[in-house]
Amino acid sequence: MLLSEQDQFLSYNGEVLVFQLSKPKHAGETDDKTMDLCVRRMAFNRDTKLFVQKSSGVFSMHASHSKIEIICCSCTTDSRTGIVLPCILMKKKKRKNVKYFLLLLHSSNQFEPSFYFKLDYELKEDIRLFAGPSVLWRHANKLFYISSNTCVVESAPVELSSVVWTGEIAGEGTVVLGVRTACLPETEDAHGFSVSDRAIWGSEFFGYAIQTQKVLAGTCFMPHAYSRVVSSVYICKTDRLKKQLRISLVAVTHKNQLIWFQSGVPKGVCELPYEKPCLVKTAVTGSNDLLFVVAFASGSSCVVQRRDSLQVASKWQKVKCVLVDDFIGSGSEQLLLLFKDDFNTDVLSTFKITDLGEVNYASDINYKHDVPAAEGLQENGLLTVRALETRLQAGWTSVRELQQHLGLQKRVILESCRALIDLVEERTHILPNAREVKCRRWARSEGLVSLWDDVENPPHSLSKETSLASEVPEHFTQELWQRVVGDSLVVGVKLTESFYLSLSDVSLSLVMDQDFSSISPIIKCQSKIIKLNKAFSALAVSSSQIEPPPKKMKLDLLSKNDLRKEFPKRSRIQLDGAKTVTAVTSLSPLLAFHRVCCVVLLHARKQNHQNDSLQQSKKIMVLCGKILLSLEDISNGRYSVKMLRDNSYCTGSVEDILAVLAASVRFSFQIVSSDCTLTPVSSWLLGEMECTPFKECQDNVFCHKAGNVHGTVFTWTLKNPFEGVLTVFCRNLTVLFQCLHSLTRVLPPSCSVKLLRSGSKAVLTEQLALALEKEMLTFKNSLFLKETKAENSLTWGNESGKKINNAPLASLLDTEEGVQQFRKKLQHEREESVRSMNQTMNGALYQKTALTIAEVQLSSDMIVWRLS
Repeated sequence: MLLSEQDQFLSYNGEVLVFQLSKPKHAGETDDKTMDLCVRRMAFNRDTKLFVQKSSGVFSMHASHSKIEIICCSCTTDSRTGIVLPCILMKKKKRKNVKYFLLLLHSSNQFEPSFYFKLDYELKEDIRLFAGPSVLWRHANKLFYISSNTCVVESAPVELSSVVWTGEIAGEGTVVLGVRTACLPETEDAHGFSVSDRAIWGSEFFGYAIQTQKVLAGTCFMPHAYSRVVSSVYICKTDRLKKQLRISLVAVTHKNQLIWFQSGVPKGVCELPYEKPCLVKTAVTGSNDLLFVVAFASGSSCVVQRRDSLQVASKWQKVKCVLVDDFIGSGSEQLLLLFKDDFNTDVLSTFKITDLGEVNYASDINYKHDVPAAEGLQENGLLTVRALETRLQAGWTSVRELQQHLGLQKRVILESCRALIDLVEERTHILPNAREVKCRRWARSEGLVSLWDDVENPPHSLSKETSLASEVPEHFTQELWQRVVGDSLVVGVKLTESFYLSLSDVSLSLVMDQDFSSISPIIKCQSKIIKLNKAFSALAVSSSQIEPPPKKMKLDLLSKNDLRKEFPKRSRIQLDGAKTVTAVTSLSPLLAFHRVCCVVLLHARKQNHQNDSLQQSKKIMVLCGKILLSLEDISNGRYSVKMLRDNSYCTGSVEDILAVLAASVRFSFQIVSSDCTLTPVSSWLLGEMECTPFKECQDNVFCHKAGNVHGTVFTWTLKNPFEGVLTVFCRNLTVLFQCLHSLTRVLPPSCSVKLLRSGSKAVLTEQLALALEKEMLTFKNSLFLKETKAENSLTWGNESGKKINNAPLASLLDTEEGVQQFRKKLQHEREESVRSMNQTMNGALYQKTALTIAEVQLSSDMIVWRLS
């Protein structure tokens, strides 16, 4: 049977009902007084993978001087029996009026006329069928409906511009969700959200219950702001909480979006692939996935999946209609897509059944000639999907375990930070309570290790470390200060000279004094040692200095010896002036708290001056004080660096100079000129760069030039008129490149500029020679120690109690006894040689030797890297 544009499709209990209008087959050419409404029940055959006709029915209608059309069809509830039946709305148009009648289709394919009504206009807008059966439509911005119980057309006392949904809501009956012009009652609060929202958009949502004639608030469905763009709605779930209606729904808009709402609040949005969406409905597949099927005015369709987020899962074009039902009898719903086919106009000729998962049947696959292969492909696809689902479930399990581990790790870090704060505040830290102790026992069962001591008596090593606090002098700090340089906070601690000379590996750390439950109180910062000697020559050295690429495995030297012991004279000059330790951190994260109090801690190793080079130094942690930082103080410039000109000099306190140096990056360049002197460098600094020397030290100059280079510090040192070293303290590489670009324009073309890593070439060469000499002596002493131990542990010569006569070789070989004696002597010497090649060493001696060798090799490697 051929299809026409008037044909309608409806899914009912897994079958496809095809409604068609046609002339009777027995009618003559001139007989036009009768029109048949035919129905065909089509079911999917899983053997042939095609739709086959199960049964059919016919309803004849008198069509004299009238035109009959199918308006719409739907499955509605018959109020007499409560059974859901297919319902068809028909139109018979005459010259003066229009007659509409409703038909019910029973399982015997018999059509039953339900009721009819006449109108003086045609139904064109928002026609809906609902329980009863009943018909609802909109005309001239008014809502009309008729039911089989009354058979009278009634008008609802509401005006509306569109209907976006009609359906059943528990406790309310049949509800119509529509859009109307905003009504602003005088009794309602003018400052209420709903009133202001409606006033802004000029329209509002509202729900109207037909049975109770009750108006429902539209905000429980969607905000009024969406009233101008929503074209269709599907309500997924309704319930009540404390007499308040809660609704979950999806809506499609004229902006080509699908939006998920829950209790009137948007929870997700998805961009649709086509324009003008006009209808949305849902499908629940076998894997309990909720699919949203969207139909477009252009004849296209798409499916949106809701898992972690809303996303388009598939899309199709040239779609005649999309039906949702259990067409294959699997117990879950599938999508049936009927496509437009210009070459084949037969019923259900081009289709596709899918649930976007295991089920996938299409009319363009020839199942007849290859049924076993198709079944095997379907089975393999099912097994693959199950395996992938298992892997996905295992992945989710791993993610949950990782989240639990990260949560436990976060709690451990926060508890450790609280313990650290209590330690520096000299308070007794309270261990976790009994409940947390139980959690800790559970953590042990999960393979975790407690980071807090569960025993009453602490280990001896811990008590020994804590006893070092008494060795720290009372007045070890001379001053604690803070400065703001750009977006950096610089905190400085000036130490007494006697205390600093006994320390190594000195650094500072900042700990917030407030108790924050969600963030770590430890502030990330970079420690630097600022050295200002008598000549006020500035040198910034980071405690975490960049090391050369490792040439060998680096061992923990436990802070035994450094270059200060190797070169005591030169190191002593540096240590005499290096008394200020600074910490630099980012300022903006701290300002987010408006006011923050930080504890300043000094970390170092206390040197033990003993002759044993492998004697371990001891770690100490000293409380230097607290700093208070507030946004108000920053705005008032309380901690700002003040560098002003005063009679060709730059005024600034020592703390200001140290703060600028600490917040800057240091670069040193060797400038060599073979043709002329380097006088232009000084002129360039004082002229083009507008630098002025510090009042207390004229070797360092401060740049006052406007722009990015402002605040840069230069140090220019001449070795001879043709060679010098320029040190630049700048904020970043951009400023450095600007300075170098300006410098190269004033230097002669024959000048060479070379970046120096650290230290002068002559000093580094001398240090390298001494380091290589010490490395050779260390190797020699290690081998000598090994030979000495071997001599004490091995027995050389003959066995105890036996002596070999040192007779001439010729006399020994004359007799048989002499030959045997010579053989024994040769065998003993061979065994002793083998034993000397396979000497062993105990663990403590080997560790001591390996640490000594590694230390001297690392020192020489560092100097070589600096020279390269």
